[in-house]
Amino acid sequence: MKITTKGRYAIHILYDLAQNGTEHPVSVKEIAARQEISVKYTEQIISILNKSGCVKSSRGFQGGYQLTKPLEEYVIGDVLRLTEGSLAPVECLSTEENPCPKQHRCETILLWEKVDEAIRSVVDHVTLKDLVDWQAQEKRK
Repeated sequence: MKITTKGRYAIHILYDLAQNGTEHPVSVKEIAARQEISVKYTEQIISILNKSGCVKSSRGFQGGYQLTKPLEEYVIGDVLRLTEGSLAPVECLSTEENPCPKQHRCETILLWEKVDEAIRSVVDHVTLKDLVDWQAQEKRK
């Protein structure tokens, strides 16, 4: 499993808004410049975040984007699923019901289930607040 730039950049964008958008909306151009992402790609990703309710937009001269909820409510796994779809390491685990005809005689399914569980145990227990706190701790070192 490989997280694409869309998933990684979505987290970067949310982190940027957590750092810079608490008092006023932040423009796409500002985010793109700080995160070194093209404006067009930033717009595409922020559109996904806006439609899902992760961010809100405001129009006008001082317009831009801001977060809609407290940092601890942004679970990284949810953001990745929003932008990436399933995070399952193999296709047969990507839906609730395993559609694979070999599922009852698959020699490797336990391995893939353990990999899937390990991924979820990290991304579903880390929040945007954790990322902000970790970065603050690193700066203090």
